[in-house]
Amino acid sequence: NMRTLNDYFLECHLDDVSTAGTVRVAVPDNGRVIKITSVLGGAISGANAGITAKVNTTNMTGGTITIAHSGSAAGDIDTCEPTGANSVVEGDYIAIATDGASTGTHSAHFTIIVRR
Repeated sequence: NMRTLNDYFLECHLDDVSTAGTVRVAVPDNGRVIKITSVLGGAISGANAGITAKVNTTNMTGGTITIAHSGSAAGDIDTCEPTGANSVVEGDYIAIATDGASTGTHSAHFTIIVRR
Protein backbone atom coordinates (compact mmCIF):
# COMPACT_ATOMS: atom_id res chain seq x y z
CA ASN A 1 0.00 0.00 0.00
CA MET A 2 1.21 3.44 -0.85
CA ARG A 3 1.56 5.71 2.16
CA THR A 4 0.00 9.14 1.89
CA LEU A 5 0.29 12.33 3.88
CA ASN A 6 -3.05 11.27 5.37
CA ASP A 7 -1.37 8.39 7.22
CA TYR A 8 0.20 8.73 10.62
CA PHE A 9 2.10 6.20 12.68
CA LEU A 10 1.90 5.22 16.33
CA GLU A 11 4.43 2.99 18.01
CA CYS A 12 4.36 0.90 21.17
CA HIS A 13 6.44 -1.80 22.76
CA LEU A 14 5.84 -4.93 24.81
CA ASP A 15 8.87 -5.70 26.97
CA ASP A 16 7.99 -9.41 27.04
CA VAL A 17 5.74 -10.89 24.37
CA SER A 18 5.70 -14.17 26.34
CA THR A 19 4.02 -12.74 29.45
CA ALA A 20 0.31 -11.92 29.20
CA GLY A 21 -0.09 -8.16 29.21
CA THR A 22 -1.24 -5.06 27.39
CA VAL A 23 0.40 -1.88 26.19
CA ARG A 24 -1.62 1.20 25.26
CA VAL A 25 -0.90 4.19 23.03
CA ALA A 26 -2.94 7.41 22.91
CA VAL A 27 -4.65 8.39 19.65
CA PRO A 28 -3.82 12.00 18.63
CA ASP A 29 -6.19 12.36 15.67
CA ASN A 30 -9.27 10.79 14.06
CA GLY A 31 -8.86 8.01 11.50
CA ARG A 32 -8.98 4.29 10.82
CA VAL A 33 -6.33 1.75 11.78
CA ILE A 34 -5.37 0.20 8.43
CA LYS A 35 -2.35 -1.91 9.38
CA ILE A 36 -0.39 -3.08 12.40
CA THR A 37 3.12 -4.47 12.07
CA SER A 38 5.14 -6.25 14.74
CA VAL A 39 8.85 -6.92 14.93
CA LEU A 40 10.09 -9.59 17.33
CA GLY A 41 13.09 -9.04 19.59
CA GLY A 42 14.28 -12.66 19.72
CA ALA A 43 13.35 -16.32 19.33
CA ILE A 44 10.31 -17.54 21.26
CA SER A 45 9.35 -21.17 21.88
CA GLY A 46 6.64 -23.44 23.23
CA ALA A 47 3.69 -21.86 21.47
CA ASN A 48 2.78 -18.97 19.19
CA ALA A 49 2.25 -15.54 20.73
CA GLY A 50 -1.28 -14.33 20.04
CA ILE A 51 -1.61 -10.56 19.69
CA THR A 52 -4.96 -8.74 19.83
CA ALA A 53 -5.46 -5.08 18.92
CA LYS A 54 -8.28 -3.04 20.43
CA VAL A 55 -9.70 0.45 20.21
CA ASN A 56 -10.15 1.26 23.87
CA THR A 57 -11.63 -2.07 25.09
CA THR A 58 -13.21 -3.28 21.81
CA ASN A 59 -11.36 -5.84 19.68
CA MET A 60 -10.68 -4.72 16.11
CA THR A 61 -12.10 -7.06 13.48
CA GLY A 62 -9.09 -8.61 11.76
CA GLY A 63 -6.86 -7.06 14.42
CA THR A 64 -4.99 -10.18 15.44
CA ILE A 65 -1.40 -11.12 14.78
CA THR A 66 0.08 -14.57 15.32
CA ILE A 67 3.78 -14.47 16.05
CA ALA A 68 4.94 -17.98 15.19
CA HIS A 69 7.35 -19.64 17.59
CA SER A 70 8.58 -22.21 15.07
CA GLY A 71 11.72 -20.85 13.44
CA SER A 72 11.28 -17.49 15.16
CA ALA A 73 14.18 -15.06 15.38
CA ALA A 74 14.95 -11.46 16.16
CA GLY A 75 13.61 -9.27 13.39
CA ASP A 76 10.62 -11.44 12.43
CA ILE A 77 7.87 -9.24 11.00
CA ASP A 78 4.16 -10.03 11.25
CA THR A 79 1.20 -7.89 10.23
CA CYS A 80 -2.55 -7.58 10.26
CA GLU A 81 -4.95 -5.29 8.44
CA PRO A 82 -8.01 -4.56 10.58
CA THR A 83 -11.30 -4.40 8.67
CA GLY A 84 -13.81 -3.35 11.33
CA ALA A 85 -14.15 -1.72 14.75
CA ASN A 86 -10.96 0.14 13.73
CA SER A 87 -12.13 3.75 13.71
CA VAL A 88 -10.41 6.01 16.22
CA VAL A 89 -10.99 9.53 17.45
CA GLU A 90 -8.69 11.87 19.32
CA GLY A 91 -8.71 10.83 22.96
CA ASP A 92 -9.12 7.10 22.28
CA TYR A 93 -6.32 4.66 22.91
CA ILE A 94 -5.17 1.63 20.98
CA ALA A 95 -4.36 -1.41 23.10
CA ILE A 96 -2.05 -4.21 21.97
CA ALA A 97 -2.36 -7.34 24.11
CA THR A 98 -0.38 -10.57 24.11
CA ASP A 99 -1.86 -13.83 25.36
CA GLY A 100 1.52 -14.80 26.82
CA ALA A 101 1.30 -18.33 25.40
CA SER A 102 4.90 -18.44 24.18
CA THR A 103 8.04 -18.82 26.28
CA GLY A 104 11.27 -16.86 26.14
CA THR A 105 11.52 -13.28 27.35
CA HIS A 106 11.70 -11.15 24.23
CA SER A 107 10.30 -7.80 23.21
CA ALA A 108 7.86 -7.02 20.43
CA HIS A 109 7.65 -3.57 18.87
CA PHE A 110 4.49 -2.47 17.05
CA THR A 111 3.88 0.15 14.40
CA ILE A 112 0.23 1.13 13.96
CA ILE A 113 -0.73 2.89 10.74
CA VAL A 114 -3.76 5.18 10.97
CA ARG A 115 -5.31 6.75 7.90
CA ARG A 116 -7.13 10.07 8.33
